[in-house]
Amino acid sequence: MTDLLDALGRLDAQSALVLAIALAIAFGFEVVNGFHDTANAVATVIYTRTLKATPAVVFSGVCNFLGVILGGTTIAFSIVHLLPVDLLIDAASKSAVVMVLALLIAGISWNLLTWWFGIPVSSSHTLIGAILGVGLANGLMSGRGVVAGVNWGKAEEVALALLISPLIGFLAAGALLLIARRRVRDPELFEPPPEDPSARPPRWIRATLLATCGGVSLAHGSNDGQKGMGLVMLVLIGLLPTGFALNLDGPTGAEVARTRATRLRDALIADPSPTHNVEIARLDEVLTRLEGKTSLREVPHDERITLRNLIFAVDGALERDRDVIPADRLAAIEAPRRELRTTIEYVPSWVILGVALCLGIGTMFGYKRIVHTVAEKIGKTHLTYAQGASAEVVAMTTIGAADLFGLPVSTTQVLSSGVAGTMWANRSGVQFATARNIALAWLLTFPCSMFASAWIFICGRLALG
Repeated sequence: MTDLLDALGRLDAQSALVLAIALAIAFGFEVVNGFHDTANAVATVIYTRTLKATPAVVFSGVCNFLGVILGGTTIAFSIVHLLPVDLLIDAASKSAVVMVLALLIAGISWNLLTWWFGIPVSSSHTLIGAILGVGLANGLMSGRGVVAGVNWGKAEEVALALLISPLIGFLAAGALLLIARRRVRDPELFEPPPEDPSARPPRWIRATLLATCGGVSLAHGSNDGQKGMGLVMLVLIGLLPTGFALNLDGPTGAEVARTRATRLRDALIADPSPTHNVEIARLDEVLTRLEGKTSLREVPHDERITLRNLIFAVDGALERDRDVIPADRLAAIEAPRRELRTTIEYVPSWVILGVALCLGIGTMFGYKRIVHTVAEKIGKTHLTYAQGASAEVVAMTTIGAADLFGLPVSTTQVLSSGVAGTMWANRSGVQFATARNIALAWLLTFPCSMFASAWIFICGRLALG
């Protein structure tokens, strides 16, 4: 927070206002994400009468908060690296500010629109579509063509995770329900809850549903909270580069970065057929700029964004070349590369806490529209105890595994498809109208968010000349 206050003192009134608006939208995206996505986690416990609505959403909100705090930052920068490289390198430019505002406004608008109609769509799809829209528009306006405006390698990796995860949710939840039918002989678990509002599921299944609701909420907080962190960091780097271009925490940051840059440079030079002369030259400049410094705070303010860009360019070039570097050399290069990257890829503790609060608070409001759709409108019958438990166990496991691999997945897609999978396995039938609306919304999310962000970006760039 000290870095924020120090950097704010260097802004004029207009820039401070733009910063306040951008941060409000970024944190607001997480609030909307909370009541849009996490309604999926509480749907099963509410409709199986495991918990009443108020304690259920409070419980989920607390778990979301903890998920953000404990979840790390890997996914945050998986999202960030979808953005156009030239805009990331020139993060302090006005174009970068327009980029961040465009993708934030497009993402939050689509989320609010679909929430209003009670349609469970993916905040991940929305955000990634908005990022790709900005990238395509930037490539078009820069004259390099739309294809050059996006990191397509990272986009394919993210898209594959988003495509496979709902299929896993559908098949795995259906299979788990079928296994439960064979192994668990209690018929009460496979019938809709009785009409009596005071009825509760058996104690052990209630404990299971509470555990899985908490697990889904923790996983959602970890996975989706990191996306919010990435957005906030883009805002801070774009508008306050002198304060957030480098990780200023720690008294020996410059010494550590210099040691890591030296190790990486030595690993590149040791290659018997060196093909990284440009990266070696950039690392030489990094070492020159860090010479004689102990803390990164000693780097002059006007040099910090340049130092960040040098490290970012080296890291990006080596990431692109991973497939052509021999395996024995790759192992020697990867460790110092990842270590040096922490000099520029970090999230301050106040940003993590702010995202956690926004996601947790958002969970506690506006959940009813999505909850009703997931629990009542996907299948032709009410959700049973076993169906709710199966869907949530699979969602919790799938999202948790995605966290371990640093991949963004959609809580909405995984859980909704899991509920549909249990309806299919139970031969309960799926409501065609709801399935059609959800599928249509999923299909439209990418093009709509892409078009909206691209249009906002183009208008903003033209307005700035």
